[in-house]
Amino acid sequence: MTDTNTSAPLLEVKDLKVSFRTRQGVMHAVRGVNFTLEQGEILGIVGESGCGKSVTANTILGMIGDKKHEQVEGKILYHGKDLLSLSDRERQKLRGDRISMIFQDPMTSLNPVIKVGKQVGEVLEIHQKLPRKQALKRAIAQLAEVGIPSAEERADSYPFQFSGGMRQRAIIASSLMCEPEILIADEPTTALDVTIQAQILNLLLDLRERRGISILLITHDLGVVAEVCDSVAVMYAGEIVEKASVDDLFNHPKHPYTRGLLHCIPSLGSKERLIPIPGQPPKLYEETPGCKFAERCPYRSEACGGQTSLREIAPGHFVSCLGGIADE
Repeated sequence: MTDTNTSAPLLEVKDLKVSFRTRQGVMHAVRGVNFTLEQGEILGIVGESGCGKSVTANTILGMIGDKKHEQVEGKILYHGKDLLSLSDRERQKLRGDRISMIFQDPMTSLNPVIKVGKQVGEVLEIHQKLPRKQALKRAIAQLAEVGIPSAEERADSYPFQFSGGMRQRAIIASSLMCEPEILIADEPTTALDVTIQAQILNLLLDLRERRGISILLITHDLGVVAEVCDSVAVMYAGEIVEKASVDDLFNHPKHPYTRGLLHCIPSLGSKERLIPIPGQPPKLYEETPGCKFAERCPYRSEACGGQTSLREIAPGHFVSCLGGIADE
């Protein structure tokens, strides 16, 4: 992949590989992932459950790689500095400060026995050593900024007294306390109804506009990607199989897996039947050569047994298909 920008990207992931030793063998969760995140960009990483999206996000945060059964290879460059070379102490200082994360389940992300305002303010107590009263005051202001009404009163509430949407807003408030440059949102709207989902997505867009924050959005929902993202990387079996701008990917999908995902999206008023992708994803314990999607692909050929890698087929549009469909 060739970066056309003259300046270095804010975040650059190079040949990232993550594996776990288990009783069943070595599980290859992420296999040679490459992507960049520019200042102010919203990049979506999309794929079905188990494809490696969340493992990639957690590895960027430094939450994977320290245990004996975890192995991480490659580079994760933030402002040109490799995060994988940092000490545990340096990673902890960075996590929640310059790079922050919104987890997918707001109920389990909040401590049920600690008031919301205190939990949100704790970020400043840890990273900026602010006194508790001052941190709480800043937390109330941040809760109000993310759209929680009567923020001062609600800061004195416990998580169970918040609705699902309000809990997610509280999590977002906590992630923003140190004014991070990068926000990783891991399925931030999965547990929410459609109306609240739209509100949270609009909040993320507003944060990008007002703060210039860069967002890495992890999701399985292509509708969410179409709504908020500038570009999208499609993952399958631990690999990125296609990467392009949102408009280009939706209008000119090239990889058979991407096309399969798009054919599974229902359209209002359409009488066409949805076409499921046949078969199952490969087991991550297997290191089979060639395209991992080949067994499920209607376009497979002998060429699909070769070495896969992303290649640029149009400006900014990368695909790893070997069967010739990408050249159509």
